[in-house]
Amino acid sequence: MTGKPEGEQRLGLLNGFAAYGMWGLVPLFWPLLKPSGAVEILAHRMVWSLLFVAAALLLIRRWAWLGELLRQPRRLALVTVAAAVITVNWGVYIWAVNSGHVVEASLGYFINPLVTIAMGVLLLKERLRPVQWAAVGVGASAVLVLTIGYGRPPWISLCLAFSFATYGLVKKKVNLGGVESLAAESAIQFLPALGYLMWLSARGDSTFGTEGTGHALLLAASGIVTALPLVCFGASAIRVPLSTLGLLQYMTPVFQFLLGILYFKEAMPPERWAGFALVWLALALLTWNALRTARRAARAVARGTAAPGRVPADTVGPAADADALRARR
Repeated sequence: MTGKPEGEQRLGLLNGFAAYGMWGLVPLFWPLLKPSGAVEILAHRMVWSLLFVAAALLLIRRWAWLGELLRQPRRLALVTVAAAVITVNWGVYIWAVNSGHVVEASLGYFINPLVTIAMGVLLLKERLRPVQWAAVGVGASAVLVLTIGYGRPPWISLCLAFSFATYGLVKKKVNLGGVESLAAESAIQFLPALGYLMWLSARGDSTFGTEGTGHALLLAASGIVTALPLVCFGASAIRVPLSTLGLLQYMTPVFQFLLGILYFKEAMPPERWAGFALVWLALALLTWNALRTARRAARAVARGTAAPGRVPADTVGPAADADALRARR
């Protein structure tokens, strides 16, 4: 937290708590949109997200990035891939919440750092420390235990984790800011989503306007629910260290897990508790390793044996995973 005034640090932390808190409480919102189906809700989320983010960009007059992006076909193609992957993530998440699988959805974001590590090893040929290998092994054991407990693989969790890890990997290549990235992705999603909503309306199956003004306003609010946490996250990311954001990110699945068992009253038999306990053990190992690596790097900088600001290549865990959160669910 050094190098920032105390007031800036406090503001950054408050925005971080607000962003992760809103993401953690979002399972309370999607059921309010019933009787809309998951796909209709997803389409409204895409359409209204673009409108709200475009309004925000007009307000702050930040459009220079758009011309540069349009002149780079490779980056534009990557944005298209990111839009497709986050569409899968959003759709599965909305369906999971509205189908009574909040706890399993929360598991997806608990295991996301482990999936990110696995992808780093398989796709980027990264080398892991023994502690990180142990965390991956414990995480794999957790999936096995949960598969036995559910009587099937926890496919909702795995789909959310792999889609979001892929999304984070692609976004690292694109290198756009959070609001700009959401605007570009929403622009790609906009026409298919609008076309689907028009098709629903033509068939007489749309709930927008047929379930009352309150329901229509709630569907429109899905854009705010998408954009507002992102704005808070952006305000936090420039004021607090990445390692702090990496620790704060666990607020989201913790809140979702607690909502699942305390508010939605989802079942948690002993074998599921065992599986979640293994996941939490794996995350504890990752967090301990990341914090230890960060402390060593800080001591090395203090002694003058490492370049200031350098991030160790083997730092994998909550800090590294926080990069992907610039356009969270």
